[in-house]
Amino acid sequence: MAPVVTSVSPTQGNPAGGTPVTINGSGFTGATVVRFGPNLATNVVVVSNTQITARTPSGSGTAKVTVTGPTGTSTQNVFFTYTTVAAPVLTALSPTSGPTTGGNTVTLTGTNLTGATQVLFGATPATILTNTATHITATAPAGTGTVNVTATTPGGTSNPLPYTYTTVSAPTLTNLNPTSGPTTGGNTVTLTGTNLTGATQVLFGATPATILTNTATHITATAPAGTGTVNVTATTPGGTSNPLPYTYTTVSAPTLTNLNPTSGPTTGGNTVTLTGTNLTGATQVLFGATPATILTNTATHITVSAPAGPPSVVNVTVTTPGGISNPLSYIYVAAPVVTGVTPQFGPDTGGNSVTITGSGLALAGAVHFGPNLATGFTVISDNQLTATAPPGTGTVVVTVTTPGGTSTLGPGNPYYTYLGAPVINSLIPNEGSSLGGDSVTINGSNLTYTDSVTFGGVPASFSVLSDTLAVATAPAHAAGTVNVQLHTPAGNSNTLPFIYDPA
Repeated sequence: MAPVVTSVSPTQGNPAGGTPVTINGSGFTGATVVRFGPNLATNVVVVSNTQITARTPSGSGTAKVTVTGPTGTSTQNVFFTYTTVAAPVLTALSPTSGPTTGGNTVTLTGTNLTGATQVLFGATPATILTNTATHITATAPAGTGTVNVTATTPGGTSNPLPYTYTTVSAPTLTNLNPTSGPTTGGNTVTLTGTNLTGATQVLFGATPATILTNTATHITATAPAGTGTVNVTATTPGGTSNPLPYTYTTVSAPTLTNLNPTSGPTTGGNTVTLTGTNLTGATQVLFGATPATILTNTATHITVSAPAGPPSVVNVTVTTPGGISNPLSYIYVAAPVVTGVTPQFGPDTGGNSVTITGSGLALAGAVHFGPNLATGFTVISDNQLTATAPPGTGTVVVTVTTPGGTSTLGPGNPYYTYLGAPVINSLIPNEGSSLGGDSVTINGSNLTYTDSVTFGGVPASFSVLSDTLAVATAPAHAAGTVNVQLHTPAGNSNTLPFIYDPA
C-alpha cells in the first residue's frame, strides 16, 4: 500500500526554502523521496513508519506534499504554502541572568519563533531544547558580563534582549537527613544548605549519588553503596561545598510474620498489611514476580495495594536495604459465580432455607438477597451452600461474597422472588355434593404460585387464572363441613368452610 500523508507541520514557510517540517501519516518505512510540488525536500529523515522530518525546497504558492516509498507515492491532498515568513520578535527572557559557567535553561518569549535555527548569547551559540511559535528554551553557554540574546528563524534574526552573566556563590551544606544509611545504599538523603541551584554532582566520599530533586536550598539524592563514615559534598556552577559526614551502617534483613488478609481477588487493588521486623526503607514488595504498590512503610508494618494475578498461591516477599525477607503465602481467589437458586420463591417474611449453586463458593463470607444479608449460611462445597433467606420484597439477585469479590450477573438464574402469603376471600359456591366434581371458584390474593388446593386435607385439581382467582374441582368427601386451603411457596393460606351435602 502506498504511503499516506495526513498532515504537515508547519503548513507554511519561506519561499527561499529551508523550513523544518514534520510530515505525519503512515507507510513511511523505506521512503526515499519527499516532494513539495515538483521540488525535492532536503534533509529527509524517516523517524518512524508514521513520521518524517525534512527541510522544504525553495518554491512559491501552494505545493502538494508527497512521499514516495517502495510501494508507491502518496496521493492525499495535503498542502504547504510558501509565504514570506515574518521576522522573529523577542519580548522577554527568563531568567535574565545566570552563572558565568552557563548550563542553565533560559526561556525566550516572543512571536514568529517557529523553526529557530540559532540562539546566540552575544556571539556564542546556545543549545536549543524546545521551540514553538511563541517560546524557545535553550541551554545558556558560558560567558561574562552583559550580552545580547537573539533568535534566528527562516524569517530572519530577532531584536536583541540583554542577559547578564553573574558570579555564582559557592554552595554551602548545613544539614543531611538522614546522616546514616545501609551499606547497600539506595535510600534517599536530603542535603540542606544555600546556593545549591544547578547542582551537577553529589559525592558520598568519592562515589557519585543520583540527584533526584534540586532547589536553591535543598538537594535530594539516592545514596550509593559504601562503608564506614564518608564526606558528602555538592558541586554547582559556583564550586564544591563544605563536607558533612555520613555513616554507612549494617542493616538487618527484613522478616515477615503475618499477612492480612492472606487472600484476595484476582483483579488486585485490595489493601494488604505485611507485619514483621526490619521493614524500614522497603524498596519492593513482590506478589510472586509482580510488584505491589507500597502505600505506607514503617519498621514493623507495610501496607500495599495488591497487584492482579491469576487464581493461584504466590509468595509475598519484601526487599529493603537489608535484603529480601522470608516468603509468606497469599492466595488469589477467583470471583464467585452463582448459577442457580432453589427454591426460587419464598415468603416475604424470610426464614426459609435456600440452596445456592455455582462455583468459587467455598470461602464465602456473606450471602445477600438483593440488599439484605442472609440471616445465616452453611458452605456444603465449592459449588454449593445453603442460606436462610432474610425478609424482602420483589425479585432480587442472590450474591455471594468471598475474598475473590462478589458474584455478578452471568450464566444461570441467580434470581429469588419474595411472595406474599396467599389469602382466600371467598368460595363460590361454598357447598357441593359429597360425590365431588363441583367447580369451585376461589377468590383471594397472592394466588399466582399456588401449588396445591385441599378440601379437608384431600388434594383437589385446580387451575390458577390470575393472582386473585383460581378454580378447583372439589374431590369426593363424606357429607359435612371441611376447610378449604391452598398453598404457595410463601406458605399456607387461611381456610374457608365448604359444605358437602349427602349424595
